[in-house]
Amino acid sequence: MSSAAIGFSCIGLMLLLMAFRTPIALAMAASGFIGFASIVAFDPALAIVENAPFEVLTNYNFSPIPMFILMGVLAAKSQMSGQLFNGARTLFGSWPAGIALASLLSCGIFSAISGSSVATAASMSRVALPEMRKHGYAPSLATGTLAAGGTLGIIIPPSIALLLYALITEQSVGDMFMAGLIPGILGLVLYALTVVIQVKLKPSLATRGEQTTLKQKFLGLGGILPFTGIFAIIIGGIYGGLFTPTEAAAVGAFCTLLIAIKRGMRMEGFVAALKETLITSSMIFFMIIGAEIFGYFLSVSRISFELVDFVDSLNLSPYMILLCVLVLFMLLGCVMDSIAMLLLTVPVVYPLILAAGFDPIWFGVVAVITVELGMITPPVGMNVFVIKAFTHDIPISTIFRGVFPFVLSDLVRLALIIVFPVLTLGLL
Repeated sequence: MSSAAIGFSCIGLMLLLMAFRTPIALAMAASGFIGFASIVAFDPALAIVENAPFEVLTNYNFSPIPMFILMGVLAAKSQMSGQLFNGARTLFGSWPAGIALASLLSCGIFSAISGSSVATAASMSRVALPEMRKHGYAPSLATGTLAAGGTLGIIIPPSIALLLYALITEQSVGDMFMAGLIPGILGLVLYALTVVIQVKLKPSLATRGEQTTLKQKFLGLGGILPFTGIFAIIIGGIYGGLFTPTEAAAVGAFCTLLIAIKRGMRMEGFVAALKETLITSSMIFFMIIGAEIFGYFLSVSRISFELVDFVDSLNLSPYMILLCVLVLFMLLGCVMDSIAMLLLTVPVVYPLILAAGFDPIWFGVVAVITVELGMITPPVGMNVFVIKAFTHDIPISTIFRGVFPFVLSDLVRLALIIVFPVLTLGLL
């Protein structure tokens, strides 16, 4: 068999292993090992399996990942997330659907120090969902708002997905973070418009927010300012050249810890935050190791080059190529974890995107937003199942129905970024 034939066979093997519910990291590692051994030899393949964990775990560039995770976990384990939501709620006073809008703002701000969609959805659901249900919000609007709002964690910097894309494609982490800023804010604005339009069309979906005084609004800023301050330190420090992304992650985690202690975190909460950070980081690093082994196999199989040659023979326009890649991302995003999908697909399609003439930074943001859609679309929709864990009495179909308008909103945002690349590249 040719190298390409072995390559496609091993990709099929990997998908088969995933279908049998093999952990994605193990499926990538096993198929990568078998493919490399078939093309090169068994002993070199075994050497890769021995060395890949060491190479990944000692790679300084990956060290921001646990720090960014720790920031979000500390904010969730302390009282910071609750105070953030209460502060956001005071700003909207008697607005229609004020609590839903406060939830979206809280998700957007929390994303600025979390970097994880699942962590954002889980943290804000604990504090916002009971309030919306107590005030008579329709279950579909309440759950859909939080599931969609949680996805902001994957695009608003500092984002773990953007960080991994930058490392995979050897792009600047700082540039990737800056490129994700406007699309992240645009997503927040479009989500808010989606809520407003739904309530305008059907007022029974939500009630008005509680009236607050100017003094209450001012005091409510106390719950928001710590998050915006940490965000400014991280992004301003990276963009201003004060420190590297790795140093920014460490500074951000330290600042979050200080605020968490001031807000009442005790040793038990700190230990619990460390345990959760270790568990989540271990899962991500396991996937990176699997992707590393799979990447060696892809390089010797020359699948990417075969794919580029095949697409060239079809004489497709660059935007038709982009559309095919994005459809693939959307389909895989419906059945696969977002981080795993990026690790698996980006090494394959990246040469294709470069050959089509697209900017790699711009494509990274487009890819992450497309992956984000998978967080709220069936059959997996990880954020939907996170929300379901807090609402045992609400059917999963109701949550998906509530998310649908936000999916349309994301498609609009994706179209705007494709048509107007300056939305992504304007700050670089």
